[in-house]
Amino acid sequence: MSEHDVRMIVLSTDNLDESVRFYCETLGMPLKFRDGDHFAALDGGTITVALATAVDHPMPGQVVVGIRTADVDSAAKAVEANGGGIVGGPLDHGHERRAVVYDNNGNGLVFYSPLTR
Repeated sequence: MSEHDVRMIVLSTDNLDESVRFYCETLGMPLKFRDGDHFAALDGGTITVALATAVDHPMPGQVVVGIRTADVDSAAKAVEANGGGIVGGPLDHGHERRAVVYDNNGNGLVFYSPLTR
């Protein structure tokens, strides 16, 4: 397995109820988790499809790839050293350490690692 494991695609929405209904009813994706009216995680098989409003979206308006990694800080530094950039972090956020970055073409990525408790 790679040291960077793609686990999530984050899509933007302005209306979480409508988006959840679309993905659940139209595409048959079961709802895994919902956080109020600003974030929902759907079972997309091997990848979670996340729907987020600007409240919780790391880069509103863009599709963002969530990548689990053991070393968030090193991953963010590598992106920055190779033509990408850091939007936010690395920092501890709730239950994970994460960094929001963009690659050398401006595509959004979120590196994350669960915090040990």
